Order: sequence, then C-alpha cells, then structure tokens
Amino acid sequence: MTNNTFSERLLAWYDQYGRKDLPWQKNATAYHTWLSEVMLQQTQVSTVIPYYQRFIERFPDINALANANVDEVLSLWSGLGYYARGRNLHKAAVQMQQLHNAKVPQDFEALLDLPGIGRSTAGAIMALAYHQPFPILDGNVKRVLARYDAITIWPGEKKAETAMWQRAEQLLPTSRIANYIQAQMDLGATLCTRSRPDCNRCPLQTDCQAYASGEPTLFPVRKAKKQIPLRQTNWFVYINKDRQILLEQRPANGIWGGLWSFPEAETPEFPESHLPIKNTLFASKMPEIKHVFSHFKLTIQPFIFNAEPNHFVAENNQYIWVKIEQALTMGLPAPVKQLIEFLSSTERML
Repeated sequence: MTNNTFSERLLAWYDQYGRKDLPWQKNATAYHTWLSEVMLQQTQVSTVIPYYQRFIERFPDINALANANVDEVLSLWSGLGYYARGRNLHKAAVQMQQLHNAKVPQDFEALLDLPGIGRSTAGAIMALAYHQPFPILDGNVKRVLARYDAITIWPGEKKAETAMWQRAEQLLPTSRIANYIQAQMDLGATLCTRSRPDCNRCPLQTDCQAYASGEPTLFPVRKAKKQIPLRQTNWFVYINKDRQILLEQRPANGIWGGLWSFPEAETPEFPESHLPIKNTLFASKMPEIKHVFSHFKLTIQPFIFNAEPNHFVAENNQYIWVKIEQALTMGLPAPVKQLIEFLSSTERML
C-alpha cells in the first residue's frame, strides 16, 4: 500500500463517518484548538465537552484567560484531573498575551516553548488550526499505528516512539491535512478502540497487520504491570458556627498542585504545632473516601471538628477561612469538592 492510499482511504472514511460537530470544531479558531487539545490530553471527549463549554463561556479568548486569576481557572478545571494542565494553560495564555499579541503562535518551535505544549499538541495545533503538515501521536493515533504495523514494542519505549513518529510523518498526505489528522483521532476513538475494535468497518483493515494476526487487541503491546501502591491520609475538616471551613493551599508541585484542600496528615493525631487552632471539639469521623490516581490509590479519612469563629486567621495565603458555599467556587480537587458539596447540603453543623 502506498502512503497516499493510506491517507486517501482514511479521508474517504472520515468524509462519511468522521466527527464534525464537536464543540471546538464550530467556528473553530486556533484558541479553540489549543484549549481542546490540552483538555483532551489523557482525557476522553465525552468528559471534556462540558468542561470545554464552561471554559469558553468564561474565557472566550486568550486575553480573558490570561487576565483571570489562576484559582478561577483551576476551579473550572476541578474534576478534570491532571491539574498541571490547567496551571500551564493559564501560564501559556499569559505568555501568548505578552509575546504573541494574545494569539496562538503559528510557529511550531514557538508553540513548543509554551508551558504544557509538547510535540503532539503542537503538531495538532499546526495541522488543525493552521493546516500545516505536522503529524501527531496522541493515544488514539499510537493505537492505530501500532496495530496497522503490528509493532511488538510497548509504544512508551523510546525506540518505539521514535519509529512511530517517523511512520506518522511518512503517512502525511499532501492536502487536507487538518481532516487527515482529525480522521486519525476519530478512527482510534470510534472504531480502533482499545478493547473492542470494529475491524469489519475499518478502512485500513485489508493490510492492517494486527487484524491479519487474528488478535488485534494484543496491540499496542502493554507495559508490564506494576502493583499500584496504596496510600492513606487524613483530612481535618474544621467548621465554625458561621459555616466557614478552613482550607489549605497545596504546594504548586505534586498531586493537586496549587489547589485548595483540607489540612491533612498521614496520622490521625494532627500535630498542634502544624496549625495554630485551639479550642476545637471533635464532632465526627466520616466514611472513608477512595480516590484513584494513575500511579497510586489513595484512601482518605475525614475528621470533622467544630471550631470557634474567627479564633485564627492565617497571616499568609496558605490557610484561609471561607464560607462553605463560597469554597465551591475555588480550585478544588474532585474529592474535596464532593465533600464540601455534602457539607453545603447539610443544614446542621457536623
């Protein structure tokens, strides 16, 4: 099969079956493309759509995003995961405003210089927004190429990744580059899926080596599994009679970086020296919360304490007292937001 035949068959399939009504495809701009591509990193389209729509409504352009407080950006990101993406999105918007006249650069290297934009995201922006011949290698495209060539190495290995980038470049068509890149993503998302590929409807079936092997789901080759470690932490939820809760801003690095959470410790005995809160009364021990990250599982034990109003005000921004309802507008990790929503719905103080 020639490269042109590969792209021609894929484009013919896209014309009939491709996705053309996604929110970021309507009145598409480079800003819309960039925002959607960052949100779609390691996240499914169905999950991204409502977040994207809320983002565009609040931040219709780069200036609006750059001028916003990062905490407001993170509040709209709450629940989407991989929060560094939200912080980098804001940082990149500021740089675009300062260095590129509040526009998404049309230069590949300039895109790579921006926070949160790697080779695949930069390639997607160049191809989808500016119709330039750049390949991408997101999860869907990796799966399509790994099956088409029956690559016997885990795609995360450097050797395999280098070979797949070369292959992706070889297969680029000379025209309709934006449609072709979208077609690759659509094929992986709708037909060449991870567990149940619909090979009978695939335009590449006739010379797909994974299909010829009779076991297409063996590709891409999976990484050797490691046992996911388990971690335990305790949240200390301080509530006063004014329905205020005490929140702590997490460090910029690490999980939930820069988001607001409850003070915590690995042991239930919270050290007095860590937080100058006096005259508190233990109220209740709530059911455990389980949260799964990509690299470990976390069990959270929340403890509720009643506290006196205004007995402690932080002298810095690390700790703040905030109304329960107001807290829901802040940048919160998903399990923190869920617990605060429960507190908000509880009429009596716990």
